[in-house]
Amino acid sequence: MRVLLVEDDPLLGSSLLAALRQEGYVVDWHRGLAAARLAADTTQYGIVLVDRQLPDGEGLDLIPRLRERDPLTGIVVITARDTVRDRVLGLDRGADDYLVKPFDLDELLARMRAAARRSCERGGAELRHGDLRIDPVARRVWRGDASVELPPRAYTLLVELIRCRGRVLTRRQLEDALYPAGEEVESNAVEVHVHHLRRRLGSSLVRTVRGLGYTIDADA
Repeated sequence: MRVLLVEDDPLLGSSLLAALRQEGYVVDWHRGLAAARLAADTTQYGIVLVDRQLPDGEGLDLIPRLRERDPLTGIVVITARDTVRDRVLGLDRGADDYLVKPFDLDELLARMRAAARRSCERGGAELRHGDLRIDPVARRVWRGDASVELPPRAYTLLVELIRCRGRVLTRRQLEDALYPAGEEVESNAVEVHVHHLRRRLGSSLVRTVRGLGYTIDADA
């Protein structure tokens, strides 16, 4: 799942970036409202973590833009503003949850999972393709009744292809889904993850469209 982290504190931001990546999330970190707006306009995020007091504005002002672009995005406000009025305002503006600093990382991860679960319930909890089932909250995959273990980025690639089945996704589009903005990507990275999917889920699942990219056909 791709996460947008909007936090201007360099120490907190860097620690959250490292912790979330360790948990298998793809994270884009921005320190201001303008940069976060641009990221939200050009990239689809499953979860957004947004601070309120940003150098160039109020973090809550980002929420309507996120909701307009994708109503299923899970949004968690992370802030030091802790009055009941502040919490009510954040939730009324469209946030799924409101977490007051300082917070424990395990609690943040739990709230992110809960926001993702609510998002999946709104949009349909499981992804299905033939006898393939994916639980986006638990990050589990089944082929028939058999559970299939996938490396984190191979899993992310599978979800992206399933959600866009019937469309050809270019290597660049898949790299954007798999890696944080600015991270150096090896030239054969996508091919490696496609190989993992074919080896564990069958060679016919992911089809190469020569000169264009990859697709999972709409008909299972």
